[in-house]
Amino acid sequence: MTIEGKTVLITGGNRGIGQALVDEALRRGAKRVYAGSRQPITHLDDRVTPVVLDVTDTDQIRSVADQVQSLDVLVNNAGIAIYDNLSDRSILEQHLAVNLFGPYEVIQAFLPQLTESRGAIVNNTSMMAMAPLPMTPAYAVSKAAAFNLTQSLRAILAGRGISVHAVLTGPTDTDMTRGFEIPKATPQSVARSIFDGIDAGEEDIFPDATSRALADSWRSSVAKGLEHQYAAFVPAA
Repeated sequence: MTIEGKTVLITGGNRGIGQALVDEALRRGAKRVYAGSRQPITHLDDRVTPVVLDVTDTDQIRSVADQVQSLDVLVNNAGIAIYDNLSDRSILEQHLAVNLFGPYEVIQAFLPQLTESRGAIVNNTSMMAMAPLPMTPAYAVSKAAAFNLTQSLRAILAGRGISVHAVLTGPTDTDMTRGFEIPKATPQSVARSIFDGIDAGEEDIFPDATSRALADSWRSSVAKGLEHQYAAFVPAA
């Protein structure tokens, strides 16, 4: 899957990694980029179609799915991260609504277009899907669930010719990591690595220096081998 000449939809496309993904898709020659955000935005490049898309609003999701007649690559990038200590259930539910059920609903809405194009789904999860940062445990829980969703859909949708990629992002210099005084990748470098990973057919993409330290051990791990063993139980299409 290369981006040149393709139609791409990116949720959370108005800032941070999402905005960098929009710009990188254009740089790589995308034919059309739908940039989703909760509030209306504008873009100078006429290949960009801004769409109002709150991933917790099923009516908005269906409306955008009706508008987008064909789609090659869906990037679920929208997400939230709130400091918490798991004492408030509503904060956990808020994270699950955006970071888990949001991508789930968007994927379901666009499955017909992606099946037609034999396209790609890209879910921006996090290194915290593997190990939680205790300052943002609700975020980590939701990202772990989103990673498992990605692995499950990878096996289920393979028979339709749809590739499903997880992005296990490390610390990136966005609003979400403001206040963390740690080394961070730029959104632009992360966006480049994400599309490089799609081009290379990587199931799990480690797009920055911090996450790449896990890449080899993960790909050769017992857990990754077990994922492939379990995937073999899915009936051939």
